[in-house]
Amino acid sequence: MKVLAKYGFKFLVCTKNHNKEKSPQNLRKAFEELGPTFIKIGQILSSRPDIMPSQYIEELSKLQDDVLPESYENINKVFFEEFNKNIEDCFQHFEKIPLASGSIAQVYNATLKNGKNVIVKIQRPNIKEKMETDIYILYKIIKITKVKFKESLIDPEEALDELLFSTKQELNFNLEASNMSKFKKLNENVNFCYVPYVVNELSGIKVLTMEKIYGFKINNIEKLKKEKYDLQDLGKKLALSFFKQVFTDGFFHADPHPGNLMVLNKKICFLDFGIVGTISPRLRLLLNEAIMSIVHKDTDKLVSVIISIGVKKDLIDRNKLYEDVELFLINYLSTSLKNIKISVLLTEIFKCAKNNSITLPKNLILLVKSLIMVEGLVTEISPEIDILDIAIPFVKSNNKFYYFDDINPENILINSYNFTKNFSKFPIKTIELMDCILNGRTKIELKFSKIDDSINQLNKMVNRLSLSLITCSIIVSSSLILNFNIGPKIYNIPLIGIVNFIFFILIGIILIISIIKSGRF
Repeated sequence: MKVLAKYGFKFLVCTKNHNKEKSPQNLRKAFEELGPTFIKIGQILSSRPDIMPSQYIEELSKLQDDVLPESYENINKVFFEEFNKNIEDCFQHFEKIPLASGSIAQVYNATLKNGKNVIVKIQRPNIKEKMETDIYILYKIIKITKVKFKESLIDPEEALDELLFSTKQELNFNLEASNMSKFKKLNENVNFCYVPYVVNELSGIKVLTMEKIYGFKINNIEKLKKEKYDLQDLGKKLALSFFKQVFTDGFFHADPHPGNLMVLNKKICFLDFGIVGTISPRLRLLLNEAIMSIVHKDTDKLVSVIISIGVKKDLIDRNKLYEDVELFLINYLSTSLKNIKISVLLTEIFKCAKNNSITLPKNLILLVKSLIMVEGLVTEISPEIDILDIAIPFVKSNNKFYYFDDINPENILINSYNFTKNFSKFPIKTIELMDCILNGRTKIELKFSKIDDSINQLNKMVNRLSLSLITCSIIVSSSLILNFNIGPKIYNIPLIGIVNFIFFILIGIILIISIIKSGRF
């Protein structure tokens, strides 16, 4: 609380006196000072364009989790717990000073006993327990202070749910090794893609040993030019690789920043598979249709796709959604496609959905975040490339397979038979319906949405009115008792009258307070 107050925040809600222009920067600094768990919160929030403003996304993306390195002795204990062996027993050479030191793990250069150079990633001691404790404490704080977050920039419980899930994923290096193997297999026929191999016998939940890559970052333009790379070709290959991962494989690298994409021997090397995204066949088909409906300016189709993809939080006003989508298409597609970014298109679709009580799946949010990063890299490598010009032909070619995937002569015959059989019943069913209407046996059922809420509000109103009348009548009767001076007395004042008078005056005050609090007066 002290750290957040120091940087001008209370419960992640800006105070009145802070400098708005520096708010995103201050939030990043606060997260860095608060340590590993908050750094992870910031990194996850930076991947959520649906709940965070763009200026916060940009600033939180700069979060660095470089921290003071853990001692070699403590790291060796973690290694021993995993394999029941010391580091020296498993490697020909192991550099005790880490190559990189993150909040979750440290990375070391090492040489296997067969002479091959590798990278070894080892978790910090008790990091899983520390982070989970932090998260559960935050859950308790949020429950106590939930009202404070009503107008905040983010939904804190949603952020913590995602943080807990992400932490469990990242802290299981077996899962990362499995992701690497799957990605390698899916891209084995792509000549320009490369994934380092994993040394399985020296990998576990807390330790990951993999091939060392001697390449350089994909956005090192100076090095690319020096090595005589075709920047246009490299940018196109990166974009095509990502579209293949999403629209063909349904399994994509979800953290494609420059540090995780290296260039070596004319190939793009993918590193760090702690976070990956998966897209189901149905969702891939809907994404294909979404892009094609944008290209063809088909508002009806795009509205149908949004409703099919999303989770409905409330009653949807389809007319309003249609108007929002139509306005979006008019604003963004009135100019040439060359001036449009695909990430901007998808982000705007997210906003349309959110404004109409539709929540889109988390894997789709992860996709947009990854797409924004890839699009930024492609633009940096080769500014003249229009990623939409690459996406549309790719999606069109994919659509051919989707549309004809389930079509075969047997299915056509079965569907034709069912259609003919059902259609032959149409005249009979029509006559039956008319007979039911004429004989008074037809029932029409009307369903009113949210009528219970209205009835509850009406009940509250009637109860208050009744209580008000009772209170008034008792106060009047108590006044009469006091006036006639009858019944048991204390200090020559009628006891019944004074007790009733005080009791119902209190009830009247409580009633007035409740009405004022409800804001309906």
